[in-house]
Amino acid sequence: MAARSTHSKILILDFGSQYTQVIARRIRECQVYSEIVRFDTSAAEIAALKPNGLILSGGPASVYDKGAPQIDPQIFSLGIPVLGICYGLMLMAHHLSGQVVFTGRREYGAGMLHIKNGSELFDGLGNQLDVWNSHGDEVTALPKGFRVVGTTEGCNFAAVEDRQRKLYGLQFHPEVAHTPRGREILQNFLYHICQCAMDWTMGSFIEEACARVRKQVGDQKVVLGLSGGVDSSVTAALLHKAIGDQLTCIFVNNGLLRAREEEIVQRVFGENFHVRLKYVDASDRFLTLLKGVTDPETKRKLIGNEFIKVFQRATEELLEEDRRNGERKLATATPSGGGHGGYKFLAQGTLYPDVIESVSIEGNPAQVIKSHHNVGGLPDKMHFELVEPVRQLFKDEVRQAGLQLGLPKEIVYRQPFPGPGLAVRILGEVTPERLAILREADTIVQSEMEAADWYYKVWQSFAVLLPVQSVGVMGDQRTYENTVVLRIVESQDGMTADWVRLPFELLARISARISNEVKGVNRVCFDISSKPPSTIEWE
Repeated sequence: MAARSTHSKILILDFGSQYTQVIARRIRECQVYSEIVRFDTSAAEIAALKPNGLILSGGPASVYDKGAPQIDPQIFSLGIPVLGICYGLMLMAHHLSGQVVFTGRREYGAGMLHIKNGSELFDGLGNQLDVWNSHGDEVTALPKGFRVVGTTEGCNFAAVEDRQRKLYGLQFHPEVAHTPRGREILQNFLYHICQCAMDWTMGSFIEEACARVRKQVGDQKVVLGLSGGVDSSVTAALLHKAIGDQLTCIFVNNGLLRAREEEIVQRVFGENFHVRLKYVDASDRFLTLLKGVTDPETKRKLIGNEFIKVFQRATEELLEEDRRNGERKLATATPSGGGHGGYKFLAQGTLYPDVIESVSIEGNPAQVIKSHHNVGGLPDKMHFELVEPVRQLFKDEVRQAGLQLGLPKEIVYRQPFPGPGLAVRILGEVTPERLAILREADTIVQSEMEAADWYYKVWQSFAVLLPVQSVGVMGDQRTYENTVVLRIVESQDGMTADWVRLPFELLARISARISNEVKGVNRVCFDISSKPPSTIEWE
């Protein structure tokens, strides 16, 4: 974790709330840089990072639970403004000699906050606010120095403060849309209490990211596994801006790509951007490896491990090409720090949600959802140093960066596509026949969404092939064929998602085309699950 000395910064200590990422996003929307850190980050580490303020997130635990995530109490003595939200408030009260109890009644949903005593948190917000509650515990006695600045019908300590120590606590959630003026509360905390400046912009991020990359890699070569998705494409464009021909992209066709994927990537990056690009067709290797495999995590690991081998070989071939092109010094030198010959650095399009969802350190309250191909084992096995220039960004911020870097809309607003490709959209065994069915069905979904002007309005729209066959009738003949599911969701950053209420006419058209045009499918279903409790991808 690198300290940022030039800009305002808010650190968010994560106690496992489903809303932690939402807090980070809300702060960035106020043009202030935010960063999520572990709940057990020490006061000394926090002081070294020099944040303008701290936010303690909510969380599912009770402060009295055995093993409940706790905080270094010295944090409250640093003189840095602190805002505790829900569980964060409980922790503050608990560690500063207040009292927290389980009341036996859960206050969940909409409420009315009655404001009193003129807190800076509520400047300009009137006497009452609609708020959103989600808690079972309650503060029943305030620590010394605190006073009440807001109450609800079910809670006498819904908003509290110790103005002298700059400690503030809210029993409700200002970060969610159900607290309509929550953004203004956060702005008061950021601008008035923490004295933050509005200096987090995409232009400043790109400049800083380029400077960081140049400082990190020097005159060494960087390789990037380019997939054609938004993340790796923006990473490629950013690195190309920063270091030019020091970057080489390797595009591996694993046989699990969407239709015409290899053609689009080679055209955009090779012909339009003039990025050095090596194309490797390894379809047969991956499909042979996946024969008989049905477990989703096994699929991901096999694909990831095979990608490493293919990538290693491709890097060796690049060195051979360098030798043939007369770059003898580059080809024979092995820089300190590892790498493959002249290629010391591996670039990855890791995003913030990838980092957060892949946390697997014991004791962290955030559960692992599934392994992410671009946060797992590549560096250890390949001895590269990692370059991750967009690691701090959420998906929509990456899109903003892409537009600013000059990438075409077709790439920037392309829907997210998983690293293991269609393998995680085929439940059960992945075979060439099943891939052909899914690829054809998926192409129909994309073309109809685009034709109806819906493609760019949603987060993702794709087909899933189930290992389920059912009885159908086609031309008076009984059929026993496959089932395809449509998965169409809306989201801001992939952390939460809701299914899209598409017009019935569009759904009917997609269903009819798949049933009529894709041989081997006689039934189309529509997934109406949200995230949570479901994930967006099926595997």
